[in-house]
Amino acid sequence: MSLEAQAASARGGFACLFSTADEYETALITERRAQGRYTQGRSYWPLALFVGCALIVAGTALLFA
Repeated sequence: MSLEAQAASARGGFACLFSTADEYETALITERRAQGRYTQGRSYWPLALFVGCALIVAGTALLFA
């Protein structure tokens, strides 16, 4: 391998894969989504609150009917 080829190879190692910060952020978010980092756990609080409020409204309606 010639000295010029080694120098070109060494310079290529320092090059960035992304030309803008937006490309980097997009790739980072895509990779993290693939790993499952941004998934939300299943929460039953909204359903429980809805059922509770519905029972209160039904109880109030039966009380005044």
